[in-house]
Amino acid sequence: MQLRQIAHSRTGDKGNIVTISLIAYHPEDFVRLEENVTTEKVSALFAGMIDQPVVRYTLPHLSALNFVLHRPETQSVTRSLGLDSHGKCLGSALLLMEI
Repeated sequence: MQLRQIAHSRTGDKGNIVTISLIAYHPEDFVRLEENVTTEKVSALFAGMIDQPVVRYTLPHLSALNFVLHRPETQSVTRSLGLDSHGKCLGSALLLMEI
């Protein structure tokens, strides 16, 4: 199953930092997110775009996970002409992850 079937995402980006929040549609699915969407898997998904380990924050009362990704300074959103590196597209890419 793809993450988009049980969750939605919200994103933000400033400079070279991207945040992706993954929010379960139903609280009972949060455990599945917490167990299956690890920093290792998110790091592997975005390996070609990040230069530091992914940080994950767990927000159980919101049934959400928040991931912080760091891109190289030379690839910050304010220096990019390509829309595919913006946070919104990265959130969509995460929702396609199979769990």
